[in-house]
Order: sequence, then C-alpha cells, then structure tokens
Amino acid sequence: MSVFVRRSVVSAVAACGLLTAFPSFAAPSSPIAAPAANTVVVLNSRDATVTLLDQATYQEIGTYPVGKEPHHLMPTPDNKSLIVAAATGNSLLFLDPKSGQIQSQVKDIVDPYQIGFSPNQKWFISNGLRLDRIDIYGYDGKNLKLAKRLPLPSMPSHMAFTADSSLAFISLQGSDELAAVDLTTQKVKWIMPVGKQPAGVYMTPDNKYLLVGVMGSDYVAVIDWRTQKIVKKIKTGDGAHNFRPQGDNRHIFVSNRVAGTINILDLNSLESVGSISVPGGPDCMEITADGKTMWVTQRWLKKVSVVDLATRKVIKSIPVGRSPHGIYFNNRASEL
Repeated sequence: MSVFVRRSVVSAVAACGLLTAFPSFAAPSSPIAAPAANTVVVLNSRDATVTLLDQATYQEIGTYPVGKEPHHLMPTPDNKSLIVAAATGNSLLFLDPKSGQIQSQVKDIVDPYQIGFSPNQKWFISNGLRLDRIDIYGYDGKNLKLAKRLPLPSMPSHMAFTADSSLAFISLQGSDELAAVDLTTQKVKWIMPVGKQPAGVYMTPDNKYLLVGVMGSDYVAVIDWRTQKIVKKIKTGDGAHNFRPQGDNRHIFVSNRVAGTINILDLNSLESVGSISVPGGPDCMEITADGKTMWVTQRWLKKVSVVDLATRKVIKSIPVGRSPHGIYFNNRASEL
C-alpha cells in the first residue's frame, strides 16, 4: 500500500479552494455482487481497474473500471471507507473496505498520486507527481479547504510526517531529493539530496529518523531530519522502493523492485535482518492482522503473491491486471 502515515485518515478533497464535505458525489452502481468474506483490493494502475480477491480462497471475485492510473489507497479513520486515488483520472473513489463495493466518487481532484493526513488530522496533502506540486488542505473534521498549492522541484512521490504534525516530508523522484514542508507556514523549510530516485518515506516510531527507499540504487537512507544528514545507508537490493511495518513496533519491510526481493529491517538496530524472494517488481505490501501472511503486488508480472512470513516463502501467486500497485484488506496488521 502505499505511503505509511501513522494514524492517517483520508477524506474527500476540495478542488480550487472550495470547501467540500466528505463524500460529495453519489455512488456509481456497484458492478460486482458483494462477497461474504474479507476481500483483498488490488489497484491495476495500467488497466485503470480494481480487482477484488477472496482472501481465504485466493480466487478472483471480480474486476471493475475506475479512474485512470489508480496507484495508492488508504482507509478512513473509522474504517468505513477505503479511498482509491486515480492520478490521471483526477478523482477519488470511495469503497467499502470489507467488500470492495463502490460507495461514492469525488471528481475533479487534480493528480492525486499519493494522499495522506497529518497525524493530528489538521492537514491533508495530495502529491501531484506529474504536475510537480503538492496541494495542502486544511481539515476541520468534516470539510477540506485548499490552503496552499506548493510547487516542488520534480516528481513529488511519497510522504511522511513528524509526530507533532509540524512537518511533512516529500520524496522528489525527479530531482533525487527530500523536501521538508512546514505545515504551519505552508512553505518549504529545506530540501536535501538523498540519492537517485527516492520513493517510499517512513518515520521511525521514536520520531528520530526518516527512512527513504532509494529506488535508483540499492539502499535505504537513514536520515536525521533535524540535522538534515544521512547517518546510515542500509543495503537492501536494487530498486529499494516502499515500506510496510510488520505491526510489532520493531520491524519494517522494504520492497526492492529491481532485485525482486523484500528486506526485513530491524528498527532498533537499523540493520537488515532477513530477505524474502518475490520476483517481478514487488511494490506495495499488506499484512494480515495475525501477522502470518504478506500480500505483495508484482508490478511487472501482473500478479499478487502471498508470502508465508514464518518460512519467508511465496505460497501462492494470483493473476490480476497490468501493473498492480496499491493493495489493501480490512483485517490488516497495524502500521506501527
């Protein structure tokens, strides 16, 4: 799944600075009959579709069209909706997080590649990867209002926040940098180089370090964000990309898209303590609440793999659409 923002929530977005209630558009008709069990939601970014899988049987429930380039998704804080951000479709689609059924849609949201709320839920950010900007919205508990449209050097991608919600950190894939944005002033506080094509960003639970997946190389950069220095490089594998915490407040997984591996990092020692082979461009990851299995999208194989975390082996490979990216299910492990 996408960016890992602890205590994140998502809502409908206001275009052009207008206040918008959540949600604001009527739901399209549901194209697939509601399944009875927990459902795995997979975003097929090149097909502009969502595929629903039965978590227990690994069988496809159905596939239906959404806006173009659905890349990332995240649940609302009450877990009553799951939001799919369609980047070039310029829209947000709201799904039932248990069944994957469509609830509603918000149109005219420009380039929502990645989305997230600050931990205090006061600010909402939409990263516009293709437009080289981020949109910052104020949130009053019900509505969102555009506060600032902020240009950034090139290709703002993933994000993370400080625990006190004072700063947002944005990886800049095109300029090989990381930007810190002051959410009070809505201005860029600093920009620093981090390595070629930075992608996933994660704040450690102690709020001390930022982890950045350096996709154009083979490592995770450990950044002291207070001094703006890289204090360590954790070698993982080529194409270090995205993060998913295990849910034990101790370990985090990083996908290496080029290497076809997933590394397990210890957040205390900041070392790699294991590796899992998942070929075909592993990207977003989701973990079951019991901590036994991980589901991984494989961008280059049109598949999702299921990993047994005890043996660190792929136990099932499931065909989906082209370039599967975000993945989610309701019975999921904590993002800490």
